[in-house]
Amino acid sequence: MVTMRDVAERANVSIATVSFVINGTKRVAPETRARIEAAIQELNYRRNVVARALASSRTRILALAHPDLEPKPNATVIQFVMGAAHGARERGYDLVLWPVNDDEQMSHLLAGGLVDGVLLMEVQIRDARVERLLAAQVPFALIGRTEDDDLPYVDIDFATTIHQAVEHLRGHGHERVALVTQQTGAAGEPGRIKRVESAYRDAIAPLGHPPAVIAVESTSAGGRDAARRLHDDFPEVTAAVLVNEGAAAGLVKGTRALGRHVPGDLSIISAATTRELGEMIEPSLTVMAAPAAELGRMAADALIDRLEGAGEAPPSVLIPCALVPGESVGPPPAR
Repeated sequence: MVTMRDVAERANVSIATVSFVINGTKRVAPETRARIEAAIQELNYRRNVVARALASSRTRILALAHPDLEPKPNATVIQFVMGAAHGARERGYDLVLWPVNDDEQMSHLLAGGLVDGVLLMEVQIRDARVERLLAAQVPFALIGRTEDDDLPYVDIDFATTIHQAVEHLRGHGHERVALVTQQTGAAGEPGRIKRVESAYRDAIAPLGHPPAVIAVESTSAGGRDAARRLHDDFPEVTAAVLVNEGAAAGLVKGTRALGRHVPGDLSIISAATTRELGEMIEPSLTVMAAPAAELGRMAADALIDRLEGAGEAPPSVLIPCALVPGESVGPPPAR
């Protein structure tokens, strides 16, 4: 088996310098790094995670705990994950996805000693996973928020995002604006859904009309259901803020199937999503693009800072989504 000593001898450097490059723990001159990386490739060196853990009591592995990604992860979730993975790798850590849907799975995560810390996604208002991590004294950071804002978190600023979306629609003359969000499962209510609904109610309050909130599955079928319910239950609505990425295409298709047009009869803004999604749908959607990759990277940095004692205080970071105009918003239809 090729060892770190073999790599050091091939590159004509010390074992410590090889360790700095492999673990990303210290800056190494570019030409020295190049020699070490060439030696690693030539010798087909593979790090021994078990040996490293025994030597340092650290694995340099982080777990990203997320509910099972079914039916499939959406583009924004993937950007969160990739941002966290890149951020971890730049600091010399590896990131593994760890589905956690019940207490038994959480116990496996905490008992194995495989990971140094945990990133939590799809955070609930009252999240039992947080209580388990606190009790086990496992370092963690949140992508999302519980009801306790004293915990370290990064999150989308949903209040600013939803207010900006509603203001954009009002700027086009819309007075009756609905919210289409995501149904919650048995695991509980994600904090983002509660904050989105609260922000929506605040944003439309000056309009003097009752709220119109529809929660559907995060699927194309869910989007078609939302289109039907908007048509049947809220015929006065002329615009919708969608915070349900999986339902976006179905909402547009379902609206057309009812003989209506986007944006002629219904304007749509898809919030907390990706620019790419907006471009994939016809007409192209106006979106509030989520800073997912940036937040994922910041969460990884916050957790690693905590592991390495580099941070002064746990972060509390909120970043709003950015408006990206498309072709799905126009003036309301003449009544």
